[in-house]
Amino acid sequence: MGIWGEHLRRGDEAQQIADLRRIVAEASVAPEQRLLVAEYDGAIAGAIFLTMTTTTPLNLEPTLWALAPHVAPAYRRKGVGRVLLEAAAAFAEEHGAGCIATGATYGSRDANRFLARLGFSAQVTFRTVSTHVMRSRLALLTPVARRTPGRDQLGHVIAARRSQRRARSA
Repeated sequence: MGIWGEHLRRGDEAQQIADLRRIVAEASVAPEQRLLVAEYDGAIAGAIFLTMTTTTPLNLEPTLWALAPHVAPAYRRKGVGRVLLEAAAAFAEEHGAGCIATGATYGSRDANRFLARLGFSAQVTFRTVSTHVMRSRLALLTPVARRTPGRDQLGHVIAARRSQRRARSA
């Protein structure tokens, strides 16, 4: 699905195209957003989405989020990423942002090295999980007595027996 295929939501191609059209339409009228596309010898070589916001909803420092920076494999090590980030820095300066935040896929060693050479440092580890998986894992963390009403006594009896067995074997 083009330059941002891995960054788009899962779904059919028609849905992804509709999402891209919406993103382009919104970025073209919003002064705090910019969509940059890099060309190299007439071909699309890379892209980045810029949006002015705050560092977090709790830290209100003006920050430029440079989202989904991507350079097509055939155009890497040709200055495309540098040009995209130079344009991002200029956009940040125009809007008074004191910080630029971006990210690279966890397993992308080259991208992470490139960003580190430019002075980007890790601030957080951003993790994602499906809602279903998190619900099932949270259920496993709930004490047994709370998962099965009326079985408080049984849980305590089992725990006491385990403690007694450990004490005898020691």
